[in-house]
Amino acid sequence: MSGHSKWATIKRKKATTDAKRGAVFTKLIREITVAARVGGEDINANPRLRLAVSKAKESNMPNDNIERAIKKGIGGLDGVVYEEITYEGYGPGGVAIMLDCLTDNKKRTAPELRTIFSKNGGNLGEAGCVSYLFEKRGMIIIEAGQATEEEIMELVLDYDVEDVKSDDGNIVVTTMPESFQKVSELLQDKNMTLILNEVTYVPQTTIALDEKRAEQCLRLIELLEDQDDVQHVYSNYDIADSVMAKISEGR
Repeated sequence: MSGHSKWATIKRKKATTDAKRGAVFTKLIREITVAARVGGEDINANPRLRLAVSKAKESNMPNDNIERAIKKGIGGLDGVVYEEITYEGYGPGGVAIMLDCLTDNKKRTAPELRTIFSKNGGNLGEAGCVSYLFEKRGMIIIEAGQATEEEIMELVLDYDVEDVKSDDGNIVVTTMPESFQKVSELLQDKNMTLILNEVTYVPQTTIALDEKRAEQCLRLIELLEDQDDVQHVYSNYDIADSVMAKISEGR
């Protein structure tokens, strides 16, 4: 997504988080469980688990829930086993969409996703059909007013940072995946408020959408985000400010 559409998506997500807290907790618990299963229960030695727990605490998840999810991951509690799987497809206007999923039954997940795509102007594709259009990167967005772009650039100078730029007053830091954790911890140690803090997939190119297709695409992505097995949705749509304003007015 472009900087604008990415930021618009983040604000939209934040506005609906409280109403969907139960679903958010479910997704976070799955991620904690899998992270612990894959990398162990030691947060200091398991960056994926450390990030998952950090996100859970940001969402005000009770510590008991977090500890129970970790125990389940390392086999201390009975529970279902989740499989990590990536699905790929196309949205309205040929927009590329990638989905990171955690599922206990892919025979259920795939048909549900296919139905969501087909009913909303898209189609579920084969593995590899769009993944080549994305690059894996660390993405950190620092809330406006805490530092200048130059101050952040100086702070992260010694790390493998790809880009630092201002977007709507916020500072967007893009890192290579390997350096993400260190940069994230550095900024948090400086008591920076981070609006976004995750390893994501950044599109190499974007597709501009008109109002009709933009609205269709946003609707499709909302439904995919609401699907229980979907952890993350990545796309390469680009929506102009004027188009986004019209859509927001309509909603």
